[in-house]
Amino acid sequence: MLTFVARRFLALVVTLLIASLVVFLVLEVLPGDPALLMLGINAEEDTLRALRAEMGLDRPAWLRYLAWLGGMAGGTLGSSHTYSVPVAELIAERLEITVPLALIAFALSTLIAVPLGMLAAVKHNRAGDWGVMAFSQLGLAVPEFWFGILLVLLFAVTLGWFPAGGFAGWDAGVGPALTSLLLPALALAVSQAAILARVTRSAVLEAFHADYVRTARAKGVRESAVLFRHVLRNALVPMVTILGLQLAFLMAGVIVIENVFFLPGLGRLVYQAVSQRDVIVVRDVVLLLVAMVVFVNFAVDVAYSLIDPRPKVDV
Repeated sequence: MLTFVARRFLALVVTLLIASLVVFLVLEVLPGDPALLMLGINAEEDTLRALRAEMGLDRPAWLRYLAWLGGMAGGTLGSSHTYSVPVAELIAERLEITVPLALIAFALSTLIAVPLGMLAAVKHNRAGDWGVMAFSQLGLAVPEFWFGILLVLLFAVTLGWFPAGGFAGWDAGVGPALTSLLLPALALAVSQAAILARVTRSAVLEAFHADYVRTARAKGVRESAVLFRHVLRNALVPMVTILGLQLAFLMAGVIVIENVFFLPGLGRLVYQAVSQRDVIVVRDVVLLLVAMVVFVNFAVDVAYSLIDPRPKVDV
């Protein structure tokens, strides 16, 4: 197992290095002068030269790339020229919103999908199964931002139960802060729950027809014990795969929802930095989002080795 984990960790490091190179090269080939875009076309030439020198644009690209890697390795991310604050401080402030939002959406998705998927499998080809499949189709068909707008119209505008947007801040208390995140989290969770419910249904149905389940039933084991002790445990492998992918997506894919609900999170920071051509912020945040996805996939691989301890064969 240690060899398996070590190989996966090495693959993680290589993936991050390749991702950093891709992010840097993509930003390098974008047309336009970042200094000119930030200062405007009426800026003086000496001011432009000073800003280019401050941003490192007067150095060769390979030197800037190595300096960027060295800075990240040493925990120095540079400063944002738009916000005039260290990028690490910006990211830390935004993670206080994005991480809880993603985790709440992940928890809601799991709490909705797993029971529904198990219900659909137990009630296979009956009303319960059809209802879950209808929910799944609807959840996949409705875009997240549109569902978020519907939630705002119903629960914020019509009923007045939740704020329509913005973030109350953790200083206002845990209750108001979580209330600000609940609607966007639900908007994110529904489509993910639709996918997970289908996967759970398929995995549980497949496990129901396994020999060990028939043996357990022949021994007189209660149906509830068969479902939770034998079926659900052996159906976890495909479910963990989807859960890992969904957590990675929720961490890195909140840009649209954060803009719909005016949440000052990491996704909104990326949007603002791209529009203002703040290259330093863009490359740091994008690489952070990539790192989140890669680390989640690594965690999923480790979870595999715990759920299914059989020897792993790399292909």
